[in-house]
Parts: sequence; C-alpha cells; structure tokens
Amino acid sequence: MISFYCPGVSPLHRMNAGVKLMILCLGGVGVMILPSPTILCLLLVIILGCYALAQIPMGTLWRLSRSVVILVGIIMGFQMLFSSWQVAVLVGLRIMILILVANLVTLTTTMDKLIDIVQWVMQPLKPFGVQPHRIGIAVSLTLRFIPVVVEQGAKIRQAQAARGVRAPWTFLVPLIIRSLKMADGIGEALEVRTSGLEENSRK
Repeated sequence: MISFYCPGVSPLHRMNAGVKLMILCLGGVGVMILPSPTILCLLLVIILGCYALAQIPMGTLWRLSRSVVILVGIIMGFQMLFSSWQVAVLVGLRIMILILVANLVTLTTTMDKLIDIVQWVMQPLKPFGVQPHRIGIAVSLTLRFIPVVVEQGAKIRQAQAARGVRAPWTFLVPLIIRSLKMADGIGEALEVRTSGLEENSRK
C-alpha cells in the first residue's frame, strides 16, 4: 500500500490522530461555509505555516500540489465563464485548503493510527451492524487516495509535456481513467483485507 507518511518529531506528528481527523472534518465544513476570500487566504497561509512547522520538505509539498494547482486553475476558469470571478476565487481557495489539510494529515500520521482512531470512534455503532475495521480502512484509504491522484496527475502532465502537449485540460481524461482503475484496485484490496480481519477475529 502506498504511504505518504513523512517521519518527524514535530508537534503535528505528535498530535493525537483523532484530534487531527476532527480538525479535518470540522475544518472542511467550516471552509465550505466561509464567505470571505480574505479569511480563506489567511487560513491558506496558516496551513502553509503548519507544513513548515512539520518540517515537510518543499519538494514534497510541491510534488503533491503542482497538479492540484493546474486542476484548481481549470475549475476556476469554468467558474469565471459560467458564474463570476468572485465565485471562482472562493471555489479555488476552498479546494486548495481542503486538499492541503488532507495531505498534511496523511504526511504526519501513520496509517495504523488513522485506522485505530476511526475504529475506536465507530465501536459504539457495532451493535447496529457497523463494522469498525471496514470503515477505518476505508477512511485511511480515502485520505491516501488524494495524494496518489495528485501524483498520477503530475506524471500524466510530464508525459504529455514530453510529447509536446501543452493544453492544461488534456490531462483530465487520462487522470479520470487512472483514478477509476485505482479505485477498483483499492476496492479489491479493501475486500481482501477486511475479509482477512474477519477471519482472524473469528479464530
């Protein structure tokens, strides 16, 4: 399984995984309802400061963000065509913030910790048929899937640039196809892993 965990001893690395997931969830909701571009820009600066605090190498940050910047630019372009530049700025800032925060969580938290905390939160729902281990693995895979898609987008752009393809929107179709294939593979891996966990729990 691909892991983007970046080892370190920063306060963000030592922070409880549950707290980080709570911040991610609440922050995601907050970002979507904030109407001020100024506040969103301030949040973006704070998040970049958190990357510096976690001592994430700039090369890693750029590698995970460059394709996102292109994608956000395309989305903002469509928003300006069909809505207004103000809406385009809001949408672009929201997407960047959400992706950067999700990446920061995966870079500073091991997958085992993510799975453990989600399973712990879901334990009270077990009598209702909820399977905590399945949800834990699904959540961790979802968070890991974001930087993987970003990296795939970067590879597609590099391959197209080598062939002389410069239009920024041309990478969307192959990126979608690769993402769907990866989703199928992740679904199969999830089924195999959860089946193994269920067999071990019955023994």
